[in-house]
Amino acid sequence: MRTDRRWVMASVFAVAALLAAGCSAKHTPPDAQTVPGGSATVPQSVASTVEPPIPTPTPTPPAPLARLALSPHSGAKTVSPVAPITVSVTDGVLGTVRLVNTGTGKVVKGKLSDDKTSWQASEVLGYSNAYKLSATATNADGIKASKTSTFQTLTPDNLTMPYLNVPGGFSMTNGATYGVGVIPVVHFDEPITNKAAAEKALTVTTKPEVAGAWYWVDDSNVHYRPKDYWPTGTKVTVSANVYGVQVGPGLYGQADASVSFKIGPKHIAIADDTTHQVKVYFNGKLQRTMPTSMGRHTTIPGVNGPVSLWTMQGTYTVISHENPAIMDSSTFGVPVNSPNGYRVSIYWATKISTDGIYLHYLNTEYAQGSYDVSHGCLNLNLDNATWYFNTSLIGDVVKVVSPDAPKIELWQGGDWDVPWAKWLKGSALHN
Repeated sequence: MRTDRRWVMASVFAVAALLAAGCSAKHTPPDAQTVPGGSATVPQSVASTVEPPIPTPTPTPPAPLARLALSPHSGAKTVSPVAPITVSVTDGVLGTVRLVNTGTGKVVKGKLSDDKTSWQASEVLGYSNAYKLSATATNADGIKASKTSTFQTLTPDNLTMPYLNVPGGFSMTNGATYGVGVIPVVHFDEPITNKAAAEKALTVTTKPEVAGAWYWVDDSNVHYRPKDYWPTGTKVTVSANVYGVQVGPGLYGQADASVSFKIGPKHIAIADDTTHQVKVYFNGKLQRTMPTSMGRHTTIPGVNGPVSLWTMQGTYTVISHENPAIMDSSTFGVPVNSPNGYRVSIYWATKISTDGIYLHYLNTEYAQGSYDVSHGCLNLNLDNATWYFNTSLIGDVVKVVSPDAPKIELWQGGDWDVPWAKWLKGSALHN
């Protein structure tokens, strides 16, 4: 049989191709891995020693810039001299802060907070002055910032000064001891139209706590008292913090005023016009009984009408000690040269009313303890007048019992005879 030569040759070439393919095939060992990016392989033990590529560092962003805030803002024209003057910083700490009166060059003191992020002036400013406030700050990268504010304080049309007195205009003394009936008075030397604003600036602090209230007697005088007498031993501070406070159209407080005092033992004197005796009690115990002659139960002619000579009934307080007191009848409308007139020096005089009632020495012993001969005062002999003058305190209580007499009025010093409910209505803040 004849074999086809072409078929034999094709078979030979096919087998050869298979053998060639088997010889050239790659055999990857079991512990090898392909190297990334190519067809070559390396054993796994070698691949594990290849380090990963080092990442490129990310740049740190810059710290925020420090931002300064100053108050008041630059250009302000009517800044209150007691307004807070402040500097604060965000995203940083303060460096230097300086507040200067540009007219005088005086540097105003201030205080920096512990974390150095805020500052506040610790002194009040003056009226009608120009100031420059400047500050610097630094952020976390050490980059500095600065800011300046220039401003002016307000100019009042008028100023009023507060004075701390007892009734009658007698000044209170810092550190003094006063009686249980003492009435602190704030007297303004100008009429006050915004009484609420003025009263808000008045404070009374006590130890132990004793509640009380203010009562406006008129436009210039405001009185303070508790509901009942002050407890012995109470420490009291009365303050009128009116500087920078507007208390009327264009009217501002001129300066602050303050007084601190203590309440002494409870002294109560009871003057009985029916027995003509004055009994003095210390802390509830009778200390002395003093015969007296009080005001006549009548009136006399005066230039402005009849003048009462009665010793008015009610509760008084000691408001001054005078030795001598100059007593002048013309001060209550009776001319000195009239039949009932006088101008004399009276010794050992303890004043208890604003219109001139005293416990004092006068040689009317013939009437003392029996009947009334005075123009309204309580006459005592020399021994009793001297003793009461020396032992009484400003603010000690004197009660006059005289059923037929007119009652003492508030303007005369009759604060304690005002019912408490009515007293509260005399406050500009309770209404």
